[in-house]
Amino acid sequence: MSQNKEQWGSRWGFIAASIGMAIGTGNIWRFPRVAAANGGGPFIIAWTIALFVWAIPLLMGEMVMGRKTGLGTIGAFRDFVGRKYTWMGTWIMVVCLGIMFYYSVIMGWCVKYFTLALSGAFQPGMDTQATEAIWNTFTTNPSQTIFFHFVSMLLAGYIIYKGVTNGIEKASKIMIPTLFILLIAAVIRSLTLPGAVQGLEYLFSPKLEMLGNPRIWLEAFTQAAWSTGAGWGFIITYAVYTKQKEDIGGNCLIMGFGDNLGALIAGMTVLPAIYALSPTEEFASQALASGNTGITFIYLAQLFTEMPAGGLLATIFFLAMAIAALSSLLPMIEVGVRNLMDMGFERKKSTLLIIVFGFLLGIPSAYSLNILDNQDWVWGIGLLVSGLFVAFALMKFGLEKTRNTVINTEWADFKIGKWWSVFVFLFPGFFAVITGWWLWQAITWYPGEWWKPFEVSSFGTIIFQFIIVITFALLTNNWLANRIKEGRDITKEL
Repeated sequence: MSQNKEQWGSRWGFIAASIGMAIGTGNIWRFPRVAAANGGGPFIIAWTIALFVWAIPLLMGEMVMGRKTGLGTIGAFRDFVGRKYTWMGTWIMVVCLGIMFYYSVIMGWCVKYFTLALSGAFQPGMDTQATEAIWNTFTTNPSQTIFFHFVSMLLAGYIIYKGVTNGIEKASKIMIPTLFILLIAAVIRSLTLPGAVQGLEYLFSPKLEMLGNPRIWLEAFTQAAWSTGAGWGFIITYAVYTKQKEDIGGNCLIMGFGDNLGALIAGMTVLPAIYALSPTEEFASQALASGNTGITFIYLAQLFTEMPAGGLLATIFFLAMAIAALSSLLPMIEVGVRNLMDMGFERKKSTLLIIVFGFLLGIPSAYSLNILDNQDWVWGIGLLVSGLFVAFALMKFGLEKTRNTVINTEWADFKIGKWWSVFVFLFPGFFAVITGWWLWQAITWYPGEWWKPFEVSSFGTIIFQFIIVITFALLTNNWLANRIKEGRDITKEL
């Protein structure tokens, strides 16, 4: 089978890889923290609604684009929307690679902490000052952070190098069941702790009156957008390797629910553990307010030392984190590799180029947490723009045409109603509200300096970096449109 005809070996392989794409560190460290900050139960209700309103419709749309063109993000926009919109596909690729640069560093942290837990570094009696010292010692040592960044890129690159069936699919079939087994083992141990029920009650208590708070809805939609990978270009890319007869609606529903299930299991592990082991309610609040890295590498690392067999749970937890990070890093690399392959490069050469490029441009984030936080902020907003481009492409192609002729095929087990067209049509409105809210937050964080391009999380740094990428994408529009090979409509192949 040539590289142009690579295919998933089975539907389960495609779904496993897609669930792996969606379940990343955000499910394990961001979801529990944001859920706790927004009342638990009401956040879960709003987040589940956001899954159907935002995430699943976009996942279906991406799968349509990949299947109708048989090309990565650049070629998909050229053939699906029109030649002059090729730049939108370039934007999606660049944003995805921008995230890849620092996400590999984050995976490196998880691998490092797995080795620490395995070696017994988290000893009984440690306080948060001790675990914070471990964190600071590691993150301020560039040789360590760069080394584990290198290990992450090397491991992910090897899997991509092996191809779709022998690489991504084979690895995903092992990683995703293993990830769920590890998370279930962790949640069982967490729920057996005295006082764990308090955390569980907090997570699932409906508190319906809180649904009137707009912030809960904004946070829920943000989590759904960032967690599922909707609009990132992942599914456009993975759909290139699907067979003619695929159930788009059913597959994307499974992806969405798989992602949410992973987040819920993580929440049922983290929150009960924090509530059960925190000496005071104030300590629990500090842990939950400490940010993604703080809650994971400082507070949870310390709480593991206070429970029987805590070293085992720490090992399981950080291994699950590393697997989740790896399964999400793979499609980021593949987005770049697929676009290079569409330009005529072989898979092996494409993989080597992306891995070397990714390692070198990830070094600044490995060197400085401020640079990593800046890139996370900028390209996190960039992903929302990517989702807007996908919605635009679908509207230009025709929403009902897409639903009736590409999604609801005769072999689709799950038929999608008009709600899909309605939600995609409303997407620009959702985008404006959510993005506007985040940008307003940025202005309030830097009231006198929000326009400065070199502040970590300012409005100005977003505009500055967006202008650079959009200019590059527009200038290369025609060149890339000519360079990308001719596509193929997978839905019509026999």
